[in-house]
Amino acid sequence: MQKDTIDELFDNLKGEFDINEPDQGHKNRFLEKLNANDVAIIQPEKKSGFNWKPFLAIAASLVICFSVITKVNSQPEVMDLASVSPEMAETQDFFTATIENELRKLNNESSPLTEKIVTDALQQIASLEQDYNQLKIDLTENGNDQRIIYAMISNFQNRIDILNIVIEEIEKIKQLINNNDDTKNTI
Repeated sequence: MQKDTIDELFDNLKGEFDINEPDQGHKNRFLEKLNANDVAIIQPEKKSGFNWKPFLAIAASLVICFSVITKVNSQPEVMDLASVSPEMAETQDFFTATIENELRKLNNESSPLTEKIVTDALQQIASLEQDYNQLKIDLTENGNDQRIIYAMISNFQNRIDILNIVIEEIEKIKQLINNNDDTKNTI
């Protein structure tokens, strides 16, 4: 196929072009039609309502965030004796303070001679503390079951009893040492 240049193309199309002048007012009629089309195109694009899409997207995002946070926070807190009632809160505070006081006494009385007794007592206290943590989980799962509440109080009492027994044993050991020293000094 032979390529025609632009000049050859126009030469071939000579006489076929519309070279007549348009009628008078053609330009005005053309502009009126053009303006009429612009109005027709613009009018359908105008919306009388409010565009809710961006706000719906934001609202959906907030709902999703809220549901995720609610799901994460819905994990139940582990209940303890204080969460049962105000009276039980006072009871727990009393037992906790008593145990801390007895532990301080135990640490003050500790010596190389009583080290084994103190270590054994602290292991028993740690075991009872683990039992108490399991009781807290049971209380959370079963609600205010009286058996669990009594077991928690009993656990506190057992810890205090262990600490009192150990402190009494340490006092007996001290008295024996003091009596032996007194008899050595008098003989």
